[in-house]
Amino acid sequence: MSPGGKWRIVEMPDFPADYPDMVEPAYILFEHKGGGEFAFGCCTGHIWEASSAEATRIDFSWDGSDEMTEVCGDGSAELQPDGSLYGEICYRHGDEYPFIARKWTSSTAC
Repeated sequence: MSPGGKWRIVEMPDFPADYPDMVEPAYILFEHKGGGEFAFGCCTGHIWEASSAEATRIDFSWDGSDEMTEVCGDGSAELQPDGSLYGEICYRHGDEYPFIARKWTSSTAC
Protein backbone atom coordinates (compact mmCIF):
# COMPACT_ATOMS: atom_id res chain seq x y z
CA MET A 1 0.00 0.00 0.00
CA SER A 2 1.16 3.52 -0.72
CA PRO A 3 -0.01 6.87 0.66
CA GLY A 4 -1.23 7.85 -2.83
CA GLY A 5 -4.96 8.22 -3.48
CA LYS A 6 -7.84 9.66 -1.50
CA TRP A 7 -8.01 9.36 2.28
CA ARG A 8 -10.89 10.19 4.63
CA ILE A 9 -9.67 12.24 7.60
CA VAL A 10 -11.34 10.53 10.56
CA GLU A 11 -9.66 12.33 13.44
CA MET A 12 -7.99 15.68 14.13
CA PRO A 13 -7.11 15.65 17.84
CA ASP A 14 -6.73 19.46 18.10
CA PHE A 15 -10.36 20.10 17.13
CA PRO A 16 -13.80 19.12 18.45
CA ALA A 17 -14.96 15.87 16.80
CA ASP A 18 -17.49 17.57 14.48
CA TYR A 19 -15.17 20.35 13.22
CA PRO A 20 -13.27 18.51 10.44
CA ASP A 21 -16.57 17.73 8.60
CA MET A 22 -18.06 21.22 9.09
CA VAL A 23 -18.38 22.03 5.35
CA GLU A 24 -17.82 18.64 3.69
CA PRO A 25 -16.37 15.26 4.65
CA ALA A 26 -12.73 15.91 5.58
CA TYR A 27 -10.20 14.32 3.23
CA ILE A 28 -6.73 14.47 1.76
CA LEU A 29 -5.84 13.37 -1.78
CA PHE A 30 -2.37 12.60 -3.09
CA GLU A 31 -2.25 12.35 -6.87
CA HIS A 32 0.42 10.25 -8.54
CA LYS A 33 2.10 13.22 -10.26
CA GLY A 34 2.87 15.10 -7.03
CA GLY A 35 -0.30 17.17 -6.69
CA GLY A 36 -3.44 16.81 -4.68
CA GLU A 37 -5.85 18.59 -2.38
CA PHE A 38 -7.42 18.49 1.06
CA ALA A 39 -10.34 19.91 3.00
CA PHE A 40 -11.20 20.05 6.69
CA GLY A 41 -13.35 22.48 8.66
CA CYS A 42 -13.31 25.79 6.76
CA CYS A 43 -9.89 25.12 5.22
CA THR A 44 -9.23 23.90 1.69
CA GLY A 45 -5.81 23.38 0.21
CA HIS A 46 -4.18 22.59 -3.11
CA ILE A 47 -1.10 20.39 -2.82
CA TRP A 48 1.31 21.64 -5.43
CA GLU A 49 4.44 19.76 -4.53
CA ALA A 50 4.50 16.34 -2.98
CA SER A 51 7.54 14.13 -2.78
CA SER A 52 7.83 10.62 -1.54
CA ALA A 53 10.92 10.28 0.60
CA GLU A 54 10.03 6.63 1.14
CA ALA A 55 7.34 4.37 -0.28
CA THR A 56 5.32 4.91 2.91
CA ARG A 57 5.80 8.66 3.45
CA ILE A 58 4.89 11.86 1.58
CA ASP A 59 6.10 15.40 2.32
CA PHE A 60 4.14 18.22 0.68
CA SER A 61 3.68 21.97 0.25
CA TRP A 62 0.28 23.58 -0.15
CA ASP A 63 -1.66 26.80 -0.53
CA GLY A 64 -5.34 27.49 -0.05
CA SER A 65 -7.83 29.35 2.09
CA ASP A 66 -9.16 29.22 5.63
CA GLU A 67 -12.36 31.17 6.25
CA MET A 68 -11.65 33.19 3.07
CA THR A 69 -8.11 34.09 4.19
CA GLU A 70 -5.23 32.99 1.97
CA VAL A 71 -2.97 30.50 3.75
CA CYS A 72 -0.09 28.21 2.84
CA GLY A 73 2.25 25.75 4.46
CA ASP A 74 3.60 22.26 4.31
CA GLY A 75 2.90 18.88 5.77
CA SER A 76 3.64 15.20 5.81
CA ALA A 77 1.82 11.89 5.93
CA GLU A 78 3.04 8.40 6.72
CA LEU A 79 1.41 5.00 6.47
CA GLN A 80 1.00 3.19 9.77
CA PRO A 81 1.22 -0.59 10.36
CA ASP A 82 -2.59 -0.75 10.84
CA GLY A 83 -3.17 0.70 7.33
CA SER A 84 -4.11 4.19 8.53
CA LEU A 85 -2.37 7.38 7.46
CA TYR A 86 -0.94 9.66 10.16
CA GLY A 87 0.03 13.14 9.13
CA GLU A 88 0.28 16.80 9.92
CA ILE A 89 -0.94 19.88 8.03
CA CYS A 90 1.18 22.88 9.01
CA TYR A 91 0.40 26.53 8.39
CA ARG A 92 3.40 28.67 7.46
CA HIS A 93 4.59 30.46 10.62
CA GLY A 94 1.59 29.07 12.47
CA ASP A 95 -0.27 26.09 13.76
CA GLU A 96 0.39 22.42 13.08
CA TYR A 97 -2.62 20.12 12.90
CA PRO A 98 -2.16 16.36 13.17
CA PHE A 99 -4.66 14.05 11.49
CA ILE A 100 -5.48 10.38 11.16
CA ALA A 101 -7.02 9.16 7.91
CA ARG A 102 -8.32 5.91 6.45
CA LYS A 103 -8.37 4.97 2.77
CA TRP A 104 -11.47 6.52 1.13
CA THR A 105 -14.07 3.94 0.19
CA SER A 106 -17.12 4.68 -1.90
CA SER A 107 -20.44 4.41 -0.10
CA THR A 108 -22.57 5.15 -3.18
CA ALA A 109 -25.49 2.79 -3.60
CA CYS A 110 -25.87 1.05 -6.96
